[in-house]
Amino acid sequence: MNSELLDQALVEEATKKSGLIWVKGPGVPARALWHVWHEGAACVVGDGPGEQPLPGLADGAGAEVTVRSKDKGGRLVTWAARVVEVAPDSPRWQEVAAELKGKRLNAPDGEAMTERWARECRVLRLEPTGTTAPLPEGSLAEAPLPTPATTRRPVPDGLPRLLVKRRRRK
Repeated sequence: MNSELLDQALVEEATKKSGLIWVKGPGVPARALWHVWHEGAACVVGDGPGEQPLPGLADGAGAEVTVRSKDKGGRLVTWAARVVEVAPDSPRWQEVAAELKGKRLNAPDGEAMTERWARECRVLRLEPTGTTAPLPEGSLAEAPLPTPATTRRPVPDGLPRLLVKRRRRK
């Protein structure tokens, strides 16, 4: 079996099984995105209210997709992709939106989310170009990107006393 077919099989199987992919667009750092694998491409939805941001991913541009192992979390493969924006009125959009809808967790509008996606979001296909990158020698760990979606806040002053009182009652 030639190496191109093996690389293609690795990209497809690893991406199908991974819950998140790390996507790096031109000039922007890599970002974790949820996705579905549909007809030979990783499909994502975003850039709308309540959806994941897709910075640097423009129709026709290139992107770098890194797939991690679902069980160990380590890097499995990094592959080059061509970004294709799916038009909301196309038959392909209906297929891709149906697949994405099945994987979308905690949607605020339930069944109406696909109409919202058509109005306010972008649906993209990240199509493999056939190029995979060699695994790096060292760690490529980076600090997390800043986000307003944080839950870490300073501990309220009275909280330690409340916890101590509960322990004494037991």
